[in-house]
This record gives sequence, structure tokens and C-alpha cells, in this order.
Amino acid sequence: MQVILDIFNYISGLGSSVVMPIIIALIGIIMGAGFGKSIRGGLMVGVGLLGLGLATGLMGTMADAVAAMSARFGLTLGTIDVGWPAAAAIAMATQVGAMIIPVCLLVNVVMILIGATQTVDIDIWNYWHFAFTGSLIAAVTGSLLLGMIAAICNEIIILVLGDITAPGLETTLQMPGVSLPHGFTAAFAPFALILNWVIEKIPGLNKVDFNLDGLQDKIGVFGEPVIVGFVLGLVIAILGGYGFKDAMNCAVTLAATMVLIPRMASLLMEGLMPVSDAAGEFVDKHFSGRGKIYIGLDSALGVGHPMTISLGLICVPILVLLSVVLPGNTVLPAVDLAVLPYVFVLVLPICKGNGFRSLVVGLICCILGLYIATDLAAPITKVASSIGFDMGGASSISSICDGANPLTWALFKIGTLPQVVAIVVLVAISLACIAYNYLRIRKENH
Repeated sequence: MQVILDIFNYISGLGSSVVMPIIIALIGIIMGAGFGKSIRGGLMVGVGLLGLGLATGLMGTMADAVAAMSARFGLTLGTIDVGWPAAAAIAMATQVGAMIIPVCLLVNVVMILIGATQTVDIDIWNYWHFAFTGSLIAAVTGSLLLGMIAAICNEIIILVLGDITAPGLETTLQMPGVSLPHGFTAAFAPFALILNWVIEKIPGLNKVDFNLDGLQDKIGVFGEPVIVGFVLGLVIAILGGYGFKDAMNCAVTLAATMVLIPRMASLLMEGLMPVSDAAGEFVDKHFSGRGKIYIGLDSALGVGHPMTISLGLICVPILVLLSVVLPGNTVLPAVDLAVLPYVFVLVLPICKGNGFRSLVVGLICCILGLYIATDLAAPITKVASSIGFDMGGASSISSICDGANPLTWALFKIGTLPQVVAIVVLVAISLACIAYNYLRIRKENH
């Protein structure tokens, strides 16, 4: 078992831009896409992922500007937002994290073979979201078994949500053959479905919409993503008290993200399409009734839509100010502000591209997330302390990703029930999701 864990840890350590081209190329060759097309497709995916990482990294400029804004206006709260890299490191440093990759791969393979999912989740680096849930429960209850069951339950739910939301990605975000079984992004999908339905029933409100295409039609070049990014970056910098030089640097940097992220996402999709098409033909030929097979990827791909980035940037100053005035909240968003666009990746397709609804739904999800991050601060701090994580002198830590995750919170609450009850409930939820998705897939393809 230790040898298996060491192998997967080594593979994970190579990084997505190295391993993903290999995986995509192998899938393409196996599915009959042809050797040359598969190799090229894999390399294009690797280039796209590397480019996405560099482009999204530029959004750190925004976090710096918001930190300056918080200091300028004296915005201080007791719980420190340590950010997703720290949350991922905490999750993968536990016993649950050590086993999560081989276990989740096995679960995914079994679900594909029995027809309970259409998603081949090759985004193994984001399995840390599942480990995060299991690690919190294992630390609080002292049961590794319970923690692993919770992590598997988390994965199953996310795979099902990835299948359900995949068609919307094709119609709204132009991402055919892809699903996003991302533990943070997909967790907000159920809330988006409910809130979108509610807004649809409210006369007048259900007619309100805005999008970048409509903005461009009305005001021309000033509605283009590069201009929108520049203006939003400039506003955030001014709120942060930046001088002219730093404000312009911030504005141009965020304008660059609005241009570069979609371009990198398009490169990734260019590489993925031949493999995705071959996978679809392979499934139709050998596994009739299974429906379309989706390649499960990081939701960073969905951030490539200009509307997603715009909504995330608009949300940044609003959420920071709300965090100070919301009663009972103790978390001031900081390091993880760059992940706010990820909240909107599935919200936008669910709201059928309606920018107004997406912003309203996304803000409600973010506000809910603040309270969840506050409630989970104690167990997150406990897990961090148990593995010797350097908290920089902070007495309480949390994060927006994954500390503000509603699915993580719900599973954590179930996991803290009496152990036998918790196991029964988690297994029942997992089996119910498997049965539901199996029947849904069979119904849609017969």
C-alpha cells in the first residue's frame, strides 16, 4: 500500500502541466484519436494549463489591492483567510490526504464501469477538496474510517453534479465534452438551481439581464473585456489608496487577465476536442446507453469566460465590505479573493448566461460562504495545529476555498453525529446519488 501511495504522490508532485498531457495523449490513443492528434492534443492541453496558471496568478495583484483597501479603511476581523494553497497543503498532509488520490480514482473507475457517472475525472490535483472534508471529520472524531467515507461521499456528489451541469457548459461557456467536478465550484450548483428558480418566479426581476455582449453592443469598444478589466482594476486600486503608478499597474494587470485567461482556455479546448470527440465515438460503439462521456477538468477552464471573470471582480469589493458589516461573521476575505470567479463558473450556465441573476446568486452564495468559513474555523485550525502547520501566530484560520464550501460544511455536520449514525447517513447519501445518476443516465439515453 505504501508503494502505491508513493507512486501516486510522485505523479501528483510532477504537476498538472506535465502529467495532464501524458494522460490526455494516452486517452486519445486508447480511444482511437490517432497517435499524432493525441500527442498534439495532450501538449496543447499542457500549454493551456500552464498558461491558465500564469494568467490566473496575475489576479494576485487584486488580492494585494484589497489588502491595501482593508488596511486603509481599518477592516479587521478575527479569523485569517489563509487561502486555498494553504488549505490544500493542510488537507493533503493528513492520513486522509495520503490515500485520497488512489481511492478516488478507484471510485471514479467503478462508477464509470457501472454507468453511474459520465465523468472521467482526471483532475487529480483537485482531489484535495475531498481530502479536506475527510480530514476535518477525521481530526474532530478521531476516526480515519469515517473521514475516508466522508471524502468518498463528497467525491460521488461532485461527480453527479459534474454530470448534471456539463450540458450547460457546452451551451453557455462553449465547452463541449467537458465537465467540472471541482469540489468548490460544483458545491454551489444546487443553490444556484434553487435561487435561479426563485428569481424566475418574481415578476419584473425575471426580466433583468446584463452581459458583456450586450454591453459591447451598446457602448462599443468600452464594453470589451480588456476595458472592463482595466476599469475594475482601477476602481479596486483607488479604493486601496494606490498612487498613479501602482493603480495603473493594477488596472493593466487585471485587463491582461481578462484577455489572457480566455485565450489560454481556448488553447486547452483546442487540444481537448479531438480526444473528446474520439471518446464520444468510443463510448457510442462499445458502451451503448451510457450517454456522452465527459473529461473532468479544473474549473479554472470555466474562468476563461469573460463574464465569469467580470462577475468575480465585481464581487470582490462588495464581499469585503459585506464581511465587515455582516453580524456574526469573523472572516475577512483576503488571500482567496482570487478564487471568487470560481464561484460563478457553474452559476453562470445555470442562470443561462444572465449576468444579473448570476451576480445576485453568486453574492448570496458568497455571503453564505462567509458564515460557513466562520463556523468551520475551529476545526480547520485544529487540523492545521495537528500537522504542525505554521499559522503565522494566528489563533484562528479559515479560507474561502474550501472553508466556505457548503458541501464540506454539510458533510462535516453529518460526520460529527454519533459514528454509526454518521456512517449510515453518509453511505445512504452516496448510494442514493449513485442510484439517481444511474437512472438519469439510462433514462436520457434510451
